[in-house]
Formats: sequence, C-alpha cells, structure tokens
Amino acid sequence: MKPILMAMFWTGAAWAQLQGIVDIHVHSDPDSMPRSIDALEAARLARAAGMRALLLKNHFAPTGSLAYVVSRAVEGIEVYGGIVLNRPVGGINPAAVEQMARFKGGHGRLVWMPTFDAENQVRSSGEKQPFVPISRGGALLPEVLEVLRIMGKEKLALATGHSSPTEVLMLIRAARERGVSRIVVTHALHPPVSMTVDQQSEAARRGAFLEYVYNALLPSAGDKRPSFQDYARAIRAIGAEHCLLSSDLGQAVNPVHTEGWKSYLEGLLKAGITEAEIDRMARRNPARLLGIE
Repeated sequence: MKPILMAMFWTGAAWAQLQGIVDIHVHSDPDSMPRSIDALEAARLARAAGMRALLLKNHFAPTGSLAYVVSRAVEGIEVYGGIVLNRPVGGINPAAVEQMARFKGGHGRLVWMPTFDAENQVRSSGEKQPFVPISRGGALLPEVLEVLRIMGKEKLALATGHSSPTEVLMLIRAARERGVSRIVVTHALHPPVSMTVDQQSEAARRGAFLEYVYNALLPSAGDKRPSFQDYARAIRAIGAEHCLLSSDLGQAVNPVHTEGWKSYLEGLLKAGITEAEIDRMARRNPARLLGIE
C-alpha cells in the first residue's frame, strides 16, 4: 500500500494525537540508503496528520535546499533541513556550514556533528574505514570550534551526532561559549552514544535537550536497543522540559513517520508518560530547537 494512502484507514482520534508535532529527525528519499518514502510523500502524509513541521536529515548531503522545494510544493506544513558533517560534505567543514546558512529561505536550521563517520561510531562498531574526528587529547579540534563560532553567528542549532559522551559534554560547553543557544544530544540512549542518565542530566544542566527516537526501540535497532520503560525512567530522571521526541524513521524496513509516531506515543503513554509531557517533548521543545516557538 502506498504510504500516502494509509491515512484513509486511520480514525480521527488516532490522527488527533499527531496534531502540532514537530519531528526533527526525518529520513527520506532521495538518498543513497534504502528509504520507505520520499520527502514530498513524507510532508504530505505529515500534513494530513496535522503535524506542524519536519526537519529532513540525510547523512551524506545537506537538506536545506530540498526543504525549500518541499515547503513550496506542500503547503500547510513547515519543512526544514540541515547538514551532517560526515565525509561527503568534507567532514568538519566551516565553509559548508556558512553556505547552508546563506541559502535562500533560511530552511537550513540544524548542524549535526559527524554520525556514521564519527570517530566514536567507527571505533565502537569495529569498522575499518576513515573517520571524522572532532577531538584530540581531551580537547575539541580547532575546526570544530570554528564551525561552532559560525553557528553562533548564524543562529544555527547544534545536534551532537554520534559523538562519545565526553565529546558531547565538551561540544555543549564550547557551543554555548560561542553563542549557540539551541542544542540537542542526538539519540542519547542509543548506541554508539549510549549516555548514562547521569551524563544526560549533566548535558541538560549545561543547556541541551536530550533526544529520544522511536527508531531506537524497533527490532531493526538490534539487541542492545532500549525499551519504552528505559525511556520513561530517563525522562523522569532528567525532566520532560529537557527532553525531545523524534521519529528517526524513513528506513525501508520500518514504518513511515506518521505510523511510527502513533505507536511511539501509545507506547510512551502506557509507560506512564503524560499527555502534558508529550506535548512538551514532541511539540514545544523541538519547536524551540528550530527557532519556531
């Protein structure tokens, strides 16, 4: 069944749960990895569900330009993009960040530190491939500091990528010192980031949101995946005001974003998370991260 047709089989109550949601972690085609849906379909389906905004993510290419086009083609929903500082964009590339910020429309809102090419990702998975370092000897590299300086000047938000917990905390501190006020720790409980609740609490005290993604709960995430109960315990310990929910969906083997969101919210409610906490984490906090609150 085409994803866009699934809306016809949902009840009004099911869709009502998705009203106003801002999803900052949306994978879609075109991509070099298998995806279940393209960016236009994702935006149309989200609009039909009453979602407020999407942020398109691609590990290998900037998405601000794509977001500009999708937002013009699909009215009634806000669409944004960003850049992931992996090897295909030159790694830690200040010029690429600066150019994204200058593109017409201002749809490039978020900069991710390296993900698949992060040193922490490559080393923890035992992969034999080049990686993009962000620190050496316990200090962030000069080019990382330059990227953060540009981000502060251009009022861009930071996502910490697949960095190690120690690097995450260094990034938050250095980013805030350079005027970056909107920061999210990328899927904090999911490998290879795997921050403890204490480390996440410290990140929150330093002014960052902690991101919890639905994708990490699915069988495709592997045997070390967290549970709804793990999420609920972390949210309780850290406080919903410091947490942010997103889908991280679009993989060919997983549900499309709107389907995933419905299951995600139902699971969180069963785990004891309240509607008010979901409102904070799925609507208000991600809107604040993107500067659209």
